[in-house]
Amino acid sequence: MSEQHADHGRQDTDVEEPIEKAHHEAVQEGEERLHRSWPVLLATGFLGGVEITIGLLAYLLTLHETDSHLLAGLAFSIGFVALFLAHSELFTEGFYYPIKAVTTGRGTMLELVRLWSMTLLTNLVGGWVTIGLVTVAFPKLHETMATSARHFLDIGFSWQGAALAVLAGTAITLMTRMQAGTDSDGATIAASVAGAVVLAGGSLFHSVMDSILIFGAIQSGAEGITYLDWLGWVWWVIPLNMLGGLLLITAPRVVRSIEADDDGGDEPR
Repeated sequence: MSEQHADHGRQDTDVEEPIEKAHHEAVQEGEERLHRSWPVLLATGFLGGVEITIGLLAYLLTLHETDSHLLAGLAFSIGFVALFLAHSELFTEGFYYPIKAVTTGRGTMLELVRLWSMTLLTNLVGGWVTIGLVTVAFPKLHETMATSARHFLDIGFSWQGAALAVLAGTAITLMTRMQAGTDSDGATIAASVAGAVVLAGGSLFHSVMDSILIFGAIQSGAEGITYLDWLGWVWWVIPLNMLGGLLLITAPRVVRSIEADDDGGDEPR
């Protein structure tokens, strides 16, 4: 009987050690992001906008040739893979790692607001610049950009639009959480591909990615699409992305971490 208990104890330890490691690595990653210097923060966010737009270029080319959103979503995964391999920053990635750092006392709310606001702004600037180059280089994609932009703007602020925005925040935060749970680059890339297929293939409402598509439509001269239309769309998408990522994914994880710490254990899977 004692041998069975010993075996069970060893199995629990084997499970807890990688969980504890993932928890501490997530906190350290969040702390690093919160404490970046201003030049690094701005450059990292700008590059995130550039890299996600390269993913959008792959998305638009595939959609133009195949008319398949799922295949286009798969092509878009190059953007998420680039973000991971290049260690850049996307606004909605900040809904997991930095929160873990703040809740463990390794960062402050002011630092979190700084990270979110500057990353969002520089993502949009980087995307605006890069999608401008795409509109010049690929005139054949103008109509595809316009059609994609109208999809988001036509649905607008409705129950369907709200659900699509909440799901987008949920999907990308889940992707980030999956990446935090593994040391394998292959598994992390697989999570990036899965997140891209759901987000772009499902045409979910993502505040950065879809804003860049709308910017492309505006810069290519699409009729009836203006920056005012974009502002009327993005102001409610941003908080609903945050709601999906923070409430449905991050908050339960934080609660589990707190409960585990109170019990003297580690966060369960």
